[in-house]
Amino acid sequence: MEKVKIDSNAFVYPMPVVLIGAMVKGKANFMTVAWVSRVNYQPPMIAFASGSSHYTNSGIKENKAFSVNIPGRSLIKETDHCGLVSGKNEDKSKLFEVFYGEFKNAPMVGQCALSMECKLVDMVQLPSNTLFIGEIIAAFSEEKYLTNGKPDIEKIRPFTLSMPDNKYWSTGENIGSAWKIGKS
Repeated sequence: MEKVKIDSNAFVYPMPVVLIGAMVKGKANFMTVAWVSRVNYQPPMIAFASGSSHYTNSGIKENKAFSVNIPGRSLIKETDHCGLVSGKNEDKSKLFEVFYGEFKNAPMVGQCALSMECKLVDMVQLPSNTLFIGEIIAAFSEEKYLTNGKPDIEKIRPFTLSMPDNKYWSTGENIGSAWKIGKS
């Protein structure tokens, strides 16, 4: 097997596409992000990276709160749109039914199958991005997206992004149970 050297920006593993919500200048704003991951078990924490100049970042820094909203495939156009335009130039909150939990500075998307309200815990300034780390204070869903009280990926129907080809992908079939299949 002969390997060939290719461009280092070869990260093809699909990343979940989410809408980050924050209050900016007193108005709900949403931006599309795919560089997102859970980063701590207890307390539950999530992190995402955003280009340092993004408009939404200022609201997160000011209010110390944000939301992470998981859109289903039915919201692909609105989600993509939120990644194409800046909240400086367009009121993106008009695309969604906005609701709030405990924090009035972490707007959430009513049409999303799962929304998580987060308290900002830390920020790490990277060369071109800011990594935001938040504690998940509360999560909201609807019964139709749950199985046994837990979010069900088949019901939510989230989508992912691969780079550098910049394609959206739907989630696939269940191929095994984590921390079990390797025991056989």
